[in-house]
Amino acid sequence: MSDCIKTFFKAWQIEDEKLRFSTINSSVVEAVKYDDPRTPETINGIESLNNYVGMFSAHAPGWAAKVIKADSIAGVTRVTVAFSGPGPEGTEQTQLGQYFVEQDGDLICRMVGFVGIGE
Repeated sequence: MSDCIKTFFKAWQIEDEKLRFSTINSSVVEAVKYDDPRTPETINGIESLNNYVGMFSAHAPGWAAKVIKADSIAGVTRVTVAFSGPGPEGTEQTQLGQYFVEQDGDLICRMVGFVGIGE
């Protein structure tokens, strides 16, 4: 798995907008395309993606996203991500998501995410 994928998901816990933008910018192409169940339409470009990821850190303070598994075939990387943080009663909670990632060289060009891991 490419480091750009790990770098991208590290950005999900960064609250500082400029630092988060810099981190995302180092992991994706300028014309990146991103979809997941919470996006009503495709997110296009780094600035829009930074704003979307920023909503996660704003609405889920103390939560982080971490790649826990990855494999690749035919130019697509399947990534399982653990989103973890404090729940309403202070107990640690984890939600899993699965992403399918395409790269252009060493950077992410397209990413499609799903809730859960398809079980």
